[in-house]
Amino acid sequence: MSRQEEAGTSRIGSGRRRLGLVVGAVVLVGAGGWFAGTQVQSPADAAASHTAPKAGPVTVAVVRQSLTASVVATGSVEFASPRPLSLAGPVGTGTSAGTDGDGAEQRVTKAPVAGTKIREGDVLMTVNGRPVFALGGSVPMYRALGPGTSGDDVTQLQKALQRLGFGPGSISGTYGQGTATAVAAWYKSKGYDAQEPSPTDQQQLGSLEQAVSAAQEALLTTDSASATTGSPSPAPQSSTDQQVHEIQVKSAKKALDLANDALSSFKATYGTKVPAGEVVFLPKLPARLDKVSVKTGDTPSGQIGTVTSSDVVVQAAVPGTDAQLLRHGMTAQLTTADGKSATGTVDVVADGSESSPGTDSSAAAPSTTGETDSASTSDSTAAVQVRITVPEPGPLAGEAGAAVKVTIKVGASDGKVLTVPMAAIHTSSDGRARVQVEHGGTVTDVHVTVGLSAAGIVEVKPAEGTLKAGERVVVGE
Repeated sequence: MSRQEEAGTSRIGSGRRRLGLVVGAVVLVGAGGWFAGTQVQSPADAAASHTAPKAGPVTVAVVRQSLTASVVATGSVEFASPRPLSLAGPVGTGTSAGTDGDGAEQRVTKAPVAGTKIREGDVLMTVNGRPVFALGGSVPMYRALGPGTSGDDVTQLQKALQRLGFGPGSISGTYGQGTATAVAAWYKSKGYDAQEPSPTDQQQLGSLEQAVSAAQEALLTTDSASATTGSPSPAPQSSTDQQVHEIQVKSAKKALDLANDALSSFKATYGTKVPAGEVVFLPKLPARLDKVSVKTGDTPSGQIGTVTSSDVVVQAAVPGTDAQLLRHGMTAQLTTADGKSATGTVDVVADGSESSPGTDSSAAAPSTTGETDSASTSDSTAAVQVRITVPEPGPLAGEAGAAVKVTIKVGASDGKVLTVPMAAIHTSSDGRARVQVEHGGTVTDVHVTVGLSAAGIVEVKPAEGTLKAGERVVVGE
């Protein structure tokens, strides 16, 4: 190649390189402009990009499930049938006390012990060394029982003696010699002497017996006044003397009759007695001595303590709306804080809140939201007392005063049912319940019938339209 051709070729290559550089530069500038254009926004575009999206309804899915409704409350463990305990009168003195024991001030010599289980025939306490026994009976002790007394209290004493193995003979309701003998044997079996006649009684018996003897002697003396004085030919009495003598004899006979009547009446009440303060009748035994208000050395006047049944109950307070769902006989599960459990039975729902038998508890309507018709009463949430009996207390037997969780099942659905949260239920102005179903941004009302409710969930059935599991219902905005 000549020099001229080489030079031309060199000039052509240099021109092409300059053209490539220019094109590359143009491309880079264009790309940079495009990038800048995509990243830079106008003030209006920037404000629009930071605006919150338009609010929409809050929805949850309709769920098909089994539903169990329960009333849950907190209760306390107590012993049933509390009643005050007091003595009906003073204790006796016994045969060994002597005259000095009569009228002595009553003092507790052995105090009752709280928590003691009381069985029939047990000694609750002693006063002046004398026993105070517990016997079963619904008639309270109100007087001393002894020979000649009669009534329902005597009948229940005789029955108690028979239960203890000291038969009084016939259960007649009259305290006779058989009852007195049984009482004496019962006291002796417990290490005590029964209350025998006091020295004052013994002295009065002697006085009455002397009065009878004196009346008999006076009658004999008067009756013999008409007898001969030893003269072989006594002078005949005048009619006046005869009349006076008859009056005197009649008067002496009457005095003897009165003396015999007084002696018989006293003997009818003379003998072994049960002083008013030595027996306490309790309607149900065994019982439990719950509280004690006296100690050794005190005078046992007024209330000496509180006795309860050995049965365990749980007292709970539930809102009035929940109490309306409870029925007598419903089962209650009881659980302590440390996990101990027992089963009880609803016994009493106070204040007439217990519904009549046969009412379907599962039909109770839930609380509603939305356009509610405020028909609930102002005291619908007021606490109502519920008593639960515990036939087999098990671990709760020693938990008096403990708090327990009370769970009472009040209903269950018939298999799986459609359920929604309570917040999804609205009430129209005509009182009909409805839910709002959301489909693709559109909300449609579906009227429903509400059923069982539990833990914020309620059973629903479509009354108009359709409602299916998985559809979403509005619970808020």
